[in-house]
Amino acid sequence: MLKTMTFQGFPGQQPVPGALDFPGGPQKLPFTSEAESEASMSEASSEDLVPPLEANEAPDRDGEEAAKKKKKKKSKGLANMLSVFTKARKKKSQPSSAETEGDSESQSRPAGRLPTVEELKADLERGRLEAAGPLLALERELQAAVTAGGVREEELLRRQSKVEALYVLLRDQVLGLLRRPLEAAPERLRQALAVLAEQEREDRAAAAAAGPGPSALAATRPRRWLQLWRRGVAQVAEERLGQRPAAAAEGRTEAERAFLHMGRTMKEDLEAVVERLKPLFPAEFAVVAAYAQSYHAHFAAQLADLAQFELSERDTYVLLLWVQNLYPNDIINSPKLAGELQGVRLGSLLSSKQIRLLEATFLSNEVASVKELMARALELESQRWTQDVAPQRLDGRCHSELAIDVIQIISQGQAKAENITLDLGTQIKHMLLVELAAFLRSYQRAFDEFLERCKQLRNYRANVIANINNCLSFRMFVDQKWQMPQDLPSHLLSPLNELKTHGIDTLLQNLFGVLKPLFKRFTQTRWAAPAQTLEEIISAVGERLPEFSELQDCFREELMEVVHLHLVKEYIIRLSKRRLVLKTAEQQQQLAGHILANADLIQRFCAQNGSPATWLHRALPTLAEIIRLQDPSAIKIEVATYATWYPDFSKGHLSAILAIKGNLSNSAVRSIRSILDINTGAHEPSKSLFSLIKVG
Repeated sequence: MLKTMTFQGFPGQQPVPGALDFPGGPQKLPFTSEAESEASMSEASSEDLVPPLEANEAPDRDGEEAAKKKKKKKSKGLANMLSVFTKARKKKSQPSSAETEGDSESQSRPAGRLPTVEELKADLERGRLEAAGPLLALERELQAAVTAGGVREEELLRRQSKVEALYVLLRDQVLGLLRRPLEAAPERLRQALAVLAEQEREDRAAAAAAGPGPSALAATRPRRWLQLWRRGVAQVAEERLGQRPAAAAEGRTEAERAFLHMGRTMKEDLEAVVERLKPLFPAEFAVVAAYAQSYHAHFAAQLADLAQFELSERDTYVLLLWVQNLYPNDIINSPKLAGELQGVRLGSLLSSKQIRLLEATFLSNEVASVKELMARALELESQRWTQDVAPQRLDGRCHSELAIDVIQIISQGQAKAENITLDLGTQIKHMLLVELAAFLRSYQRAFDEFLERCKQLRNYRANVIANINNCLSFRMFVDQKWQMPQDLPSHLLSPLNELKTHGIDTLLQNLFGVLKPLFKRFTQTRWAAPAQTLEEIISAVGERLPEFSELQDCFREELMEVVHLHLVKEYIIRLSKRRLVLKTAEQQQQLAGHILANADLIQRFCAQNGSPATWLHRALPTLAEIIRLQDPSAIKIEVATYATWYPDFSKGHLSAILAIKGNLSNSAVRSIRSILDINTGAHEPSKSLFSLIKVG
């Protein structure tokens, strides 16, 4: 049986590496260009951001020279803005004195003085995020210089390029920390988040203040660092979910391993985000939603790609199980994440169209599998019958595994569908019922064939009993486990009833063969010693009852009801042979007494051995009363009452009984018979008795 897959309990699965804990060294950020990285390592003098004295007193140029220079400058534009750091470049292996003495300089820097480019660069390369404030001040000072005018455009662009190069260093520091947030100290992470939040505010302020007209500076805002951070989160999700799954447990498919890895990784990572990052991130960053949406998008993309291929039956089931059950219930609505993701609205991993196609495939696959497995189980069971293999004994009863096997097959198919969704379980339920009904018909046909062809086998009777006992398991399964419309169980159980009836009749054939000559004695001796004859009959039945002890109790009772019916039926047949004519009331009363005594013996014996056929209790005593009575009117009343209990009691049966009463006139007989023309209504439910008795 395929055990129900749950998110928490896959055996043999190695734990995913710590949430958001990426192995290996720091990675180059995807948003850092080569030019920007190069610029960030350049040197700059302490005067780079201080306007030279001659800047405001630049000598006049003639118009032609000024026009040429302006045209040349505009042609270069922002593409060459970082070239200012290429002057006096040193190799990286030869740090400048500013880099080695940056810490002491920053400590001894006069209060109120803005740091130089060299100082800011050294601070940023050492990861000092406090440099973000002075850098922003320099940016604002540059904007103020543009507004005030008086500074050459070339000089403004040169100064802006240096500010931008420093921003590249700051951005790499900030986003580098945010890319691996759980590896950073909380205070460092707070600093990075504060810088990012400040940059977002500056972006909004710049957008609000933007006005018409050309500017000497190249546009650098909005910088969109928050967008870059979200893009980095998406890359993290892709890297984390795209890692190779751990070694798989035996028997698990590649798709199962991938689902399990992505599911567990996503859940653990999001829980880490909720527990460790959410308290540190500003609310407007929506850090939980950012990670959840990125992980969901990659998970969904992977599943959508997989759904395009022709999947195995197992992978189709597992894919639906993850999409419809495990992902929404064990991840999105897990105790630690449900409240956090309630407003994120991640949606389904697959489109509704893809899900419907997969569900249709699953239902078709599962029904075909159930049908095949049940047919195989019946084939194996039939082989055991014909090979004369003795059935198992369980609690003193003959036992067959067929019913258990089939019930498990049906139940597993039902459970698999319900594990996906309850609605899918409802859909497959009706389909499996159709297959179960077809199987039971096949079972009945195979059993009937066995009954006819294998009578000579030593374990024949034991296997018959085992298969009758199977009917109980099937009946309980249908009645208790499958709540169905009232008309369906009768249709479904009809093959079982026929199988049981045929089996019981087969078991009783030998016994009824022994009883036949004993019942003939009643008419052969003209009812001379009816009590002695019936005692021999009862004794013969009692001797054979142990043969049926391995039947389940309910079927022993049904078998005893059949025996009870047979005794009553054969007794009535002997009374109806028209070979006994009693002309006096005394003779009739004597026979009636014998019948009552015999009826009491049959009733007590059958009841003691478990017969539930209380409906037979009136059959013989009422006939005895009809034989005893002399008044035609009284006889009519008894006949009318008798017909309500046994609606199949016909005029032919009545005539055969009245033939015993040799002192009744023909007119009286006709009058009594006419009472059966009146429909007095029958007690329900009614069973066949007289329809089994032929009179002629």
